[in-house]
Amino acid sequence: MPNGRYSLHDPHDGTPLGEERFQCAPGPAGWRYVAKSYRPDGTVLGTTDLTLDARHRPIRVELRSGGWQVRGGALDGVHWVRAATDPAAEATEGTDRAHAFTGDSPAFLIATARLLDLEPGGSTRIRLVSFTGQALAPRTLDQSWQLLTVEDHPTDSGPLPVEHYRVTDLETGELRDVHLTGDVLLSAPGIDLEELDSPPNARR
Repeated sequence: MPNGRYSLHDPHDGTPLGEERFQCAPGPAGWRYVAKSYRPDGTVLGTTDLTLDARHRPIRVELRSGGWQVRGGALDGVHWVRAATDPAAEATEGTDRAHAFTGDSPAFLIATARLLDLEPGGSTRIRLVSFTGQALAPRTLDQSWQLLTVEDHPTDSGPLPVEHYRVTDLETGELRDVHLTGDVLLSAPGIDLEELDSPPNARR
């Protein structure tokens, strides 16, 4: 069960935004990722709890940030409930014919890559519902994913296959290069892996 820490920073000017401490592992349902993110001053920014099934679909997601929480899952599209953390607040429900969720946590880049299961040179497009920032407001977006290369990097425990993806926002044209191995993200714009206490779980 890898435990580690990602540093978070502004992808444009490098301003530190904090860090995310995480655990992830295969489980009875498929794969689970739990994490807590912190501001640079150490105060809690938010939490992420994501569970995928054996086909890498998000069967359960729970996010908390800025006084808001979102719970959702995929079943004939994606469904979610968003509410303020105040128990008296009224919740709103949403649904979309999207394939999965995305958000600020590195978990969602890993989950999307595994859901697409691309071969080197392959590409496809995917519709996602995004929950980002303190408000966790939903936004539907379309992305193109291309697996550019898979290269083995030598380690003490044997070669580690590193996947290099090119992700394009189809509305804005913004490009992102994403590097991951197994179920751990190595780097992406605004995210860098800083600590990892055990090898990542192999791609399944």
